[in-house]
Amino acid sequence: MCDQEKDLLKVKLEQLQCHFTWGPQRDNIDLDDMKQRLEDSIQTNEKYQGRFYNQLAFVNCLQGNCEEAIQNLKEAEKILRENHEDEFDKRIIITYGNYAWVYYHMGQLTEAQSYLDKLERICKQFPDASRYTSMIPEVYGEKGRSLLKSSSQYYEEAKECFLKALEEDPDNVEWNECYAIVLSRLETFPGTPENCEPTQSMKQFRRVLELDPDHGEAMVLLALTLQQSNQSEEALELVENALQASPNLPHVLRYAAKFYRLKEDLDKAVELLKKGLEMTPHSTFLHHQIGLCYRKKLLSVHKNPRSKRLGDPAFQQRAELIELCKNHFKKAFEPRPLTFIWAQLDFTRICTLNEEYENVEEIYNNLLKLGSIRPENKQAICLEAGLFELQEKNSEANAIIHFLEGMKVDCNSKERKKCRDNLKSISERQLRRNPRNSKAHGVLGLMHQLDGEKREAIESFEKALELEPDNEEYLSALCELRLSISDNNDFPN
Repeated sequence: MCDQEKDLLKVKLEQLQCHFTWGPQRDNIDLDDMKQRLEDSIQTNEKYQGRFYNQLAFVNCLQGNCEEAIQNLKEAEKILRENHEDEFDKRIIITYGNYAWVYYHMGQLTEAQSYLDKLERICKQFPDASRYTSMIPEVYGEKGRSLLKSSSQYYEEAKECFLKALEEDPDNVEWNECYAIVLSRLETFPGTPENCEPTQSMKQFRRVLELDPDHGEAMVLLALTLQQSNQSEEALELVENALQASPNLPHVLRYAAKFYRLKEDLDKAVELLKKGLEMTPHSTFLHHQIGLCYRKKLLSVHKNPRSKRLGDPAFQQRAELIELCKNHFKKAFEPRPLTFIWAQLDFTRICTLNEEYENVEEIYNNLLKLGSIRPENKQAICLEAGLFELQEKNSEANAIIHFLEGMKVDCNSKERKKCRDNLKSISERQLRRNPRNSKAHGVLGLMHQLDGEKREAIESFEKALELEPDNEEYLSALCELRLSISDNNDFPN
């Protein structure tokens, strides 16, 4: 094929519905982590192996392992033929689309075109299909699943996909479960329409259990939402039933463990997580969860004054728990140093507790240099680095720098709010000590400016300039604010 034919082929490929045309690409997902999770899922969940092989092919192709990707797709196709012969054409659309894209990336353009031809023949069966794809429930559901498994920024889009799938297939257990899961995740996010009491997801998980009363994962996820609403008796019964119905499903074990951790039954939580780890020994998630359980135990022991006395059993217990925490948090983040930020922050908290300050500073310095990371992760790093400077190093000046950096990141998260609260507290404390502290007024001005509170920002900068009239930063900020009000014919709020 000449370049013109190759370009034309790519235009056709971009019309497909498959993993290569859906939102997440290399920059949006942790490929190594996703690959590990998919391999674990293939090993432990026979029911959806075809789907997992499909997504694994996409990840392998992005990593340059195209031959491996083709083998993954062959496995997916084989499973679909064996298990869904009567619905094969409906279920193969995404796999054939992935084949076409992988062969395109391999430069085997005739092979890529052959899969487009297969899709064209299949799509003639469906009334509302385009030439190469058809938006049927199977396609909507698979797209939603892929988006749900990738990154939180795609949850709203995933929710819409599941709703579309359920419009035509309202009793499908899988799509009902996925819809419940995405609702429960959105309910925890500030700034989303679903952010509220978990009533929507609770209702949806109950719908899943109406359709499949033995659905272990739906039981434990419903239990977690009930626990959040202080309905602990029904929640505990659901968890116990789930562990009886699905004692060897890793997702049931991990969600049940989270339930027991929140219930303060840490030994039971660790027991379940270790059982899960036997099945999926490379799971960074499980190591992190075990670390959280040991951290809870450690914080309880740390309050005991005897834990500081060398030779006391409490001292030995504290030392052992510190090592257990560090070990599991390390195993959580070392395979994912650029993406599992929370595990690294949890590790630094343990090091701080153990007064390993040099180690903590080195980790924060490395984390603060990271470029392409999710905004809420960047804010969490700034928040923790600021708290370390404030609480352990007694440096209000350095803490202010980090908190301001956290506020500058455009993301409405609870970490940003905590950065703001800390900035406000420090500045007000400094002004109580010295009302003529120009820097404190300036920090309040920057804080209000970042929050879009123009009137308050102007007032703070004017006070700062009364005390420090030649400060160019404050002058520039004040001019910018006044110009923005003038340009927008805006009154200060």
